[in-house]
Amino acid sequence: MSPFPQQALATSRQIVNLLFGPPSRRSFHVRYWDGSQEGPSGSTPATVTLTSPASLRRMLWPPSDLALGEAFIFGDFDVEGSLEHVLAQAVQIGDQLLRPAVAARVAAALLSLPDTKRPTPNLNFDDTSKTHSKERDAHAIRYHYDIGNAFYKLWLDERMVYSCAYFKTEHDTLEEAQTTKLDRICKKLRLQPGERLLDIGCGWGGLAIYAAQHYGVTVTGITLSPSQAEVARERAEAAGVGDKVKIEIRDYRDLSASTRYDKVASIGMFEHVGRAKMPKYFAQIYKLLRPGGLLLNHGIVKEIAPNFIHWGFGTVERYLNAHSFLQNYVFPDGELRRLSEVNLRAEQAGFEIRDAENMREHYALTLRQWVTRLEDHHAEILARGLADEVTYRIWRLYMAGSAQSFTAGRIGVVQTLLVRPLSSGEAGLPLGRADIEA
Repeated sequence: MSPFPQQALATSRQIVNLLFGPPSRRSFHVRYWDGSQEGPSGSTPATVTLTSPASLRRMLWPPSDLALGEAFIFGDFDVEGSLEHVLAQAVQIGDQLLRPAVAARVAAALLSLPDTKRPTPNLNFDDTSKTHSKERDAHAIRYHYDIGNAFYKLWLDERMVYSCAYFKTEHDTLEEAQTTKLDRICKKLRLQPGERLLDIGCGWGGLAIYAAQHYGVTVTGITLSPSQAEVARERAEAAGVGDKVKIEIRDYRDLSASTRYDKVASIGMFEHVGRAKMPKYFAQIYKLLRPGGLLLNHGIVKEIAPNFIHWGFGTVERYLNAHSFLQNYVFPDGELRRLSEVNLRAEQAGFEIRDAENMREHYALTLRQWVTRLEDHHAEILARGLADEVTYRIWRLYMAGSAQSFTAGRIGVVQTLLVRPLSSGEAGLPLGRADIEA
């Protein structure tokens, strides 16, 4: 039986105290459904609002990132101010639940709160075909990227580059940082006029167009998203490089090795490949490159013990599985591996590793700018029907949580430069990185 409202309020305060300490020691405020509020004196980066007596039970029972994530997107709690800050503090939940005495008290208190059910629409990715089959991968990509180009346009940079930017300083604008990133990719690949570049997972064409404009290369960009391909083609024509940039809706596995490329870029696509398909991924790219050709592989990696991650929600569990918020609502079938495993698979395919750069601090900065832009356009997104409130919350949570994880070093993003050596064994590369940093 549900407790009386005042009893539920007292129980909720007890749970918050057990997990985060007394109000004066917290770095955020808590507002309850009756309008009462507690926290330290003065301002804090964020205020968490519990919207009903059932909020904490829905948030924390059973304890998982999926439960907490669904509680946020379906409105059981809200955050005014920095969601990233709140997620950083939420690590304390996992820390406290590792203490048996505290865990027992929290569980008993949670189970005494109302167990009222909320209506929840089924937004989960639903595909029964084989994981990482071509058909399922295409569906998963459309699930994430085909929300609508107008939605992404509101918070991405003007080129609509949906991957980690590179900041010379923390004060760079997003447009400046993305331009720097694109140029560094071209420099790392040592692009030369007339060369053929393959852009795997080309998105809205930002890199393909930039490389054609500034380095005189001919680019083939491939994507599984029809909406991305349409915009990329339009932008290439508008930029005056429609004759140099060809955009195709194709799976990288379907490319014929009869066409060889001088350079290959795979930026922000690797997370979709899957552990089981990594050997095929690198073997296919190796076949597509001429001897002496270069691959720049840019992807997110794990940075802690294999198979586990502490994703800003304070729970320790497999990063992507059936009980993961990201797996269910953001990146269906996405998988993160350790860099050592990625490099091993690349070497087994015949590649030589020439350079690796971890850019996790840059991704945290990128995500913060994306979140700020998304939040600034909240009202417009709803008014124009670009997304509903639940979808908006999914993206706000996913990006804020990711920023926190990059900052804390639980995940990283690494650009790895690989070469298919010449038959002589030579790589044909400069002795240093001065040309990249110039």
